[in-house]
Amino acid sequence: MDFKGARDPEAGKLLLPSDSHSIKTHGSQGDLTSKHSLIAAFAYGLASMAMVFINKAVLLQYPHSMTLLVLQQVSTAVLIYFGRALQLTNTRNMDWKTSKKLLPLSLFYNANVAFALASLKGVNIPMYIALKRLTPLAVLITGFFFGKAKPSTQVSLAVLLTGLGVIIAALGDFSFDPMGYTLALTSVAFQTAYLVLVERSAAEDGLSSIELMLYNSVLSLPFLLLLIFATKELPFSGVLLLQKIKSFGFLMLFLVSLIMGIVLNYTMFLCTAVNSALTTTIVGVLKGVGTTTLGFLVLGGVKVHALNVTGLAINTAGGIWYSFAKFNQKQKKSMVKQEDEQQPASKWNS
Repeated sequence: MDFKGARDPEAGKLLLPSDSHSIKTHGSQGDLTSKHSLIAAFAYGLASMAMVFINKAVLLQYPHSMTLLVLQQVSTAVLIYFGRALQLTNTRNMDWKTSKKLLPLSLFYNANVAFALASLKGVNIPMYIALKRLTPLAVLITGFFFGKAKPSTQVSLAVLLTGLGVIIAALGDFSFDPMGYTLALTSVAFQTAYLVLVERSAAEDGLSSIELMLYNSVLSLPFLLLLIFATKELPFSGVLLLQKIKSFGFLMLFLVSLIMGIVLNYTMFLCTAVNSALTTTIVGVLKGVGTTTLGFLVLGGVKVHALNVTGLAINTAGGIWYSFAKFNQKQKKSMVKQEDEQQPASKWNS
């Protein structure tokens, strides 16, 4: 789950010499910190890109996305408890009060992932990335109704350009799947609700990344199991999985998918903790450029059309513009804050 940094640097952190906390506390090691930041950003981008293709590859052979997500969450919880038993991590026990606070966030987060996984069965990877880039537009519209401050002109134009690119790309999508598009847009809606809820909530305070992953995994299981029964995946998904894992190639791919679900969540938090949330966003957009390009070349399912390529190019340009517009916005706010802090000192000296 993508939460803000934890207050307690010790709770739940991995006991490794390369821990971000231990590096941050040594100001003299500037080169090491920069190197660590770069590695964290690269690891998140690589994990995020790989996860899209791995999930797509699994779903091409095993179309039961809800069962896949349940097994990914169970694997996360089991690995964390196993790590605690081996004293590799010192996560705290779950408590009822925190669980109640985090339950809505967990539901929205997992609904987003569940619908995103389901959409991958019918939407090619370039269009999937394009549709997911509509999230800033949805957040912008939601913020308007919640009375948030009006975004800058550049941010607004970038978001509109991203949306325009999706419409143009969809017009040239020969493999258009109404159900796939509906599922992807539903995923965007849940992701928007999740982001707005995180922004308006302080429930995440005081928890480490690993503890948040544990809460998310455990709290999501009842909801996901309900979805599995509602979609009637069981018992067919279990029977098909037992048949599929007899193939060594599929078994390895399936295990990698389970492991990468954990790796992606951890690298996402690590990138945000070592760098910033903005850096993570920019890395995510640049990752999307790479994923879109590779999506035309691997796993098939993409018939090239001028409108589709043009729309995806516009959508990507809008995503990059949005990231850098937000970056410039943050830089200006930082400069204004520094000037405000320097003004009282200059008045005192005079």
